[in-house]
Amino acid sequence: MPKMVFIQRDGTRKEVDAPLGLSVLEIAHRHGVDIEGACEGSLACSTCHVIVDATWFAKLTKPTEDEEDMLDLAFDLQETSRLGCQLIMTDALDGLTVKLPAGSRNAGG
Repeated sequence: MPKMVFIQRDGTRKEVDAPLGLSVLEIAHRHGVDIEGACEGSLACSTCHVIVDATWFAKLTKPTEDEEDMLDLAFDLQETSRLGCQLIMTDALDGLTVKLPAGSRNAGG
């Protein structure tokens, strides 16, 4: 089974099983990782904002315009920021590493 790594707010690494077809948000919730996801993945908030490790960022599909609009509202926005609800696990993403931002802002959700 593919794996992924969450770098939690305190800097600790948490490697978890990452079933194919699930979003980073769903994987986080399955493993007790502290990502809110207030809109439950409906692309109506930015509370599942994650910062993708730079080595993985280029392997992701491009964000949609709707995702980019929501990212504009995210707290601690970085160049490699994405919404966890929009990142779907594939074999190519085995080992994906994402960092949780310093906090979240629930705007629009």
